[in-house]
Amino acid sequence: MRIAISTGGGDAPGLNAVIRAVVLAAHQRGWQCYGIRRGFGGLLGNDGIMTLNTAAVRGITHLGGTILGTTNRGNPFRWATPQPDGSVAEVDRSDDLIAAFRASGFDALVSIGGDGSLRIAYDLWTKGLPVVGVPKTIDNDVAGTLVTFGFDSAVTTATEAIDKLHTTAESHDRVMVVELMGRDAGWIALHSAVSSSADIVLLPEIPFDIERVCDAIRQREASGRHYSIVVVAEGARPKGGEAMLVERRAAGTVDRLGGVGSRVAAAIAERTGKETRSLVLGHLQRGGGPTTSDRLIALRFGTAAVRAIAAGSFGTMVAYTPPTISTVPLVDVIGRTKLVPLDSDTLQTARDIGISFGD
Repeated sequence: MRIAISTGGGDAPGLNAVIRAVVLAAHQRGWQCYGIRRGFGGLLGNDGIMTLNTAAVRGITHLGGTILGTTNRGNPFRWATPQPDGSVAEVDRSDDLIAAFRASGFDALVSIGGDGSLRIAYDLWTKGLPVVGVPKTIDNDVAGTLVTFGFDSAVTTATEAIDKLHTTAESHDRVMVVELMGRDAGWIALHSAVSSSADIVLLPEIPFDIERVCDAIRQREASGRHYSIVVVAEGARPKGGEAMLVERRAAGTVDRLGGVGSRVAAAIAERTGKETRSLVLGHLQRGGGPTTSDRLIALRFGTAAVRAIAAGSFGTMVAYTPPTISTVPLVDVIGRTKLVPLDSDTLQTARDIGISFGD
């Protein structure tokens, strides 16, 4: 059995742990593993294939990033291809990918990625490629699994940053607004806001009223608390408004969100007269090594993917469905963004301890 491994989309702490788990579990069965470099680029001429033996994955569990490299512009169904006139056209190269996969003698693909990569994995499976998906994203927005690896690490990074903001905000009697990743889901913002004792958190799932946000700050001011911490998910939007875009990308890729933090900070300063600063934590949330929790779930996912291959369970994704790791059909996962439920216990906890959602 020859297994190919691909890491696609944005990087997340825990990718290397999954790779190591797949390689070691396959080695126990006498199977061979190979890494496709840069998403699927290694099969389409943009990079190459690397042999993944036990020596190649030694000591990588605690490392962030991915030894295979990744890209969020590597959809083989919409492959950016230079044209003779200098323009770039999107070309369906999925058949080329499948032909290269088979020519390499691979028997199965482990596709590690978020919603976009899992959609590609599903589309490849419908064309006959034997694939098992592994859910990866710091956003924790993949359906079918309680958690994705990378999420806990991102929340830990965000929480540590917000902890530090408390001291400087209090020293200067300032309002500090920190913008966090998460796209259309507020998991990172909610969990880090509750864990770091933030005062206000704005989520994509709950459109906010800026006047309610300012009222919460004024109430703190009246009670003698002259500083406030506001956590804003990058996909947060005002009532009747839309999420802000940093960049609108070409078809087949996702737009970049961002800028809502600075806009909220400016509105707070204008309405309350409080000195207000904003901070975008950005890609720091993707960096660094995985937490213990992410290492463990990543290792469990990787070995489960090998077991799924052994069972011939293709067209599936491994998922954490407590207390076990199971497999779910990819068709039940794609196109479904897992948002924070409005009856979430964590969300209710935030309300019960006095955190405002600006609603």
